[in-house]
Amino acid sequence: MIDLRRLHMLRMVHQQGTVTAAAEALHLTPSAVSHHLRELARELKVPLMEPRGRGVRLTPAGLLLIDHADALLARWEEARAELESYRAGLTGPLRIAGFTTAISGLIAPAAGRLRRSRPDLLVRVRECDTVESMDLLVAGEVDVAVVEPVEGGPQPDDARFEQSPLLEEPYFLLVPADHPLARAGSVRLEDAAAEDWIVADPGTCDHAHRVRVLCAAAGFSPRIVHAATQWPAVWSLVGNGLGVSLIPRLAEGPSAQAVVRVPVSSENMPTRRLLTCVRRGSRRNPLVDLGVRALEDAAGLAARPSDPEDRT
Repeated sequence: MIDLRRLHMLRMVHQQGTVTAAAEALHLTPSAVSHHLRELARELKVPLMEPRGRGVRLTPAGLLLIDHADALLARWEEARAELESYRAGLTGPLRIAGFTTAISGLIAPAAGRLRRSRPDLLVRVRECDTVESMDLLVAGEVDVAVVEPVEGGPQPDDARFEQSPLLEEPYFLLVPADHPLARAGSVRLEDAAAEDWIVADPGTCDHAHRVRVLCAAAGFSPRIVHAATQWPAVWSLVGNGLGVSLIPRLAEGPSAQAVVRVPVSSENMPTRRLLTCVRRGSRRNPLVDLGVRALEDAAGLAARPSDPEDRT
């Protein structure tokens, strides 16, 4: 009988391109991964990988096995979910991963609510970006992830995952409290075209890329004067009159800073789409379903309209 862990390893090698990178993602040694994949090839009596430059690629037989592996792994998750339903209680651990603003705005409130309603349930939260969250799901190290569509992330029809809409999150223009735009009920993004901007350096985070894309869609390239990747730093720079920034609703900063979030007008309002992601077949697991439902409840609260003069 094929060891399902070896199918996970083969899928990760296919995704990462090298045994070393796959081993790092799986928290194993390269020699251990190589050993398991050699044993898998020996059991099946076909070569599964071949050299490609400095990395490896799957042979036609390996690619065929991957196609079947996705279905096998999904059925295994369904079997685990049905077995889980026979447990007398839901004690966990329930492991949830997500990026920074998803934790502060959705995952932490959901985990807190679960802890209050089910004191015996163990919930573990892990902060990481979308791509790492997906790798952790594949490796079986987390059960639910809050993700956003990003370059290099899985496609919506990726056979390994079930992805469900969670929240359509608007962006706000963050301006100093004494800025002329702070008094507006709403603004167009192009109204800030002549401003100094505070945006992270390219390649440092998904938000850095998204701000540039949204500004380009509004017809201008932002004049980026200051670079910051952490929200408290953005808040401080804006609060001290050094520029403006574009922030998602879930972003938070120090309350002492004199800043105002200004809604972007509806005809060109930029948004960020958040999703829940689980391994295909695992949603039937009562524990996973409980976690997803708690996140959906938190998203419902987060989606409530905010005060247009929201001062933070």
